[in-house]
Amino acid sequence: MNSRIIIVALMGLSIISCKNDKSVITNENTTDSIVSTIPKFDNKGHELVYNMVQKVGDWNKLYNKKDVVYTYTYQTADGKTDVATEKYIFEGQLSYGIYKKHERTLPELTGVIEQGYDGTQFWLRQDGKNSEDMQLLKMVAFNRPTNFYWFTMMQKLMDEGVNYEYLNEKKLADTTYDVVKVTFDSPDNTPKDIYQLYINRDTGLVDQFLFTVMDFGKAEPLLMQLEYETIDGFMIPTKRKYKASNWDAIVSNEPWTVVEWTDIKFDNKLTAADFKKKDCHFKIQFKPSIAFNGALAGFSVFDCIL
Repeated sequence: MNSRIIIVALMGLSIISCKNDKSVITNENTTDSIVSTIPKFDNKGHELVYNMVQKVGDWNKLYNKKDVVYTYTYQTADGKTDVATEKYIFEGQLSYGIYKKHERTLPELTGVIEQGYDGTQFWLRQDGKNSEDMQLLKMVAFNRPTNFYWFTMMQKLMDEGVNYEYLNEKKLADTTYDVVKVTFDSPDNTPKDIYQLYINRDTGLVDQFLFTVMDFGKAEPLLMQLEYETIDGFMIPTKRKYKASNWDAIVSNEPWTVVEWTDIKFDNKLTAADFKKKDCHFKIQFKPSIAFNGALAGFSVFDCIL
């Protein structure tokens, strides 16, 4: 049955399968919705990453939480801010974001913007109206999987097609790190990102990592530093900051870009319908208005059918 959502305002107002498919040694729990497996380690780097993922909470554990909702705040080095509510279903990587503030993301648009990925298509809505602008939708097609990936990055480091190389031991201040290079298979031979993880030898966590952004041709690294918070049995890097760096993890003098995730809640009973593009139509509706002594007042109405 179609559900109908009526939004009324006065006239003039406005990546990739995430299943952990690495080769198995046998340790299975068939009561889980995904079978737990221990991989055969390719090298020391692979084992270090695997142990880190077990510490923060692996994909199997995350998948069993079904979904997540949280507040995403992003402030660029030059002071531009995004504030959004993000929603994901882990199965199928369904993704939705509603931006109440978007000085960085699609700043040319006014009002509230919504972005979604329903498993088959990306969509964009501005103040209740769908956009078919292909340039804007290309940005949505980057933002949706990117935001999902950052939230699930630690778990997805165990995905099929991820490669590990132990580089060295490195001491920064009083902390000793194992540095692991991570690369990604490229079936179509397009350039893929490179990560270098700094895994704290005492805690087993990634304190910082270098990364490239090849989708935008950025082969020189950025350095991301992380602060963790324990939420519902997961160690989540809820505070992040990054800036330009070199491959020795020596950062530039420019200000940091800062990202924070707050109000994180799992298992919200989200359904696939919550991520579907709504078919919205603009129409005029006239109703008696008390404010105008019973005269008919015009309203703009967006009639949305899921």
